[in-house]
Amino acid sequence: MIKILIIGKKSFLGSNLTRYLSKYFRVNNYSFEEVLKKDNIFFREYTHIINTCIHKNYIYKKYKKKFDLDIRFIEKFKKIDFKYIFLNTRKIYFQKENITERSKISPIDIYGHNKYHTETLLKKKLKHSLISLRISNIIGKKICKKSRNNHKLFFDNYLFYKKRNLKLIISDNFKDFISINQFCTVIKKIIKQRIYGIFNISLSKKVYISEIIQWIDPSFLGNIKFNKADKNSFTLSNKKIKKKIQLNLSKRQLMSFCKKLI
Repeated sequence: MIKILIIGKKSFLGSNLTRYLSKYFRVNNYSFEEVLKKDNIFFREYTHIINTCIHKNYIYKKYKKKFDLDIRFIEKFKKIDFKYIFLNTRKIYFQKENITERSKISPIDIYGHNKYHTETLLKKKLKHSLISLRISNIIGKKICKKSRNNHKLFFDNYLFYKKRNLKLIISDNFKDFISINQFCTVIKKIIKQRIYGIFNISLSKKVYISEIIQWIDPSFLGNIKFNKADKNSFTLSNKKIKKKIQLNLSKRQLMSFCKKLI
């Protein structure tokens, strides 16, 4: 029987994954502090573990093991009897179109450097027990009002500027967005297939910033002056994960989701 432990009670991803996956599997959700107090026997019943917690210093400071919550958790175990789903980022790649899992690793910031370093350490320790997901931009609402987010996502930034009625001049870059609903669906399919390895999780489509804003809040377009797309545009290829699971993610689904956010 599949049983999932999600670490991160109040995080954006942890709370959304818990609510969604509970419809299909046995799911428990604990804070990082709570799981550190558990002994190894406690974890034997779980087939999959997903950590959605992150230390603020892991995002902004040079790598140190004490800030790496994934490694700190995994080092509790002499023997791993579960699949560990590691949430990586597209920021480990050099930005371009159609990035594959074999594309150049060139982290764009400290967060990207630290995530790739953690993935490398996890590969050595976990081998076939690791599912590492290199994830594109996720759009969605927080379930918990006091949700813990150490770094702002696209929708958080939109709300920040909208509330203050700020005028913006930005490049109309294309990104690879995916809705939180689409993301949760992919996680469900991965768990059911019992696969392992490294995968991009993405829509694999160009979505321009102007399109996203148009879908979320057309009235806010008047606050923005768009320049042409620059070198920070990117898309991730999802062909590898599509070979493993039946995946039907469309831009129309994303558009429909965004129109219901406000």
